Amino acid sequence: MSLSTILTIETVAVGLHSRDKHGIINELLDILVRAGSINDKPAALKAILEREDKMSTGMKYGIAIPHGKTETVPSLVACVGISTEPIPFDTLDGKPARIFIMTLSPPEKTGPHLQFLAEVSQLFKSASRRDAAISARTPAELLSVITAK
Repeated sequence: MSLSTILTIETVAVGLHSRDKHGIINELLDILVRAGSINDKPAALKAILEREDKMSTGMKYGIAIPHGKTETVPSLVACVGISTEPIPFDTLDGKPARIFIMTLSPPEKTGPHLQFLAEVSQLFKSASRRDAAISARTPAELLSVITAK
């Protein structure tokens, strides 16, 4: 699996406007709805929030990876959004997040889901890659940062 096969210009966004965790999650889901990746936003939202209730998906270094499993998608779907401001997201290091990666996948397909999460974690280990993502001014620029080898 490669991020370049999952993410498209329609599923990456710069300049997220929401100022809290639930707003960011809704904004990311709207990206997936507009891209035609999901057609049942309430069910997708329920899956994401159920996962967040178990344990926050806020990681370290300004990154959050809200994700969930739902019957409403036939295969893994994902989007990436960059916030204009740091957002409190119950991260592991207690710092706010600016890079948000959302993924949804069917309950019975764990392999692609775990592989995607591992690839995203590896990608953003680099401080320079995180800085470049935050500095991206257009979706095309962000996609280029994410998919660059």
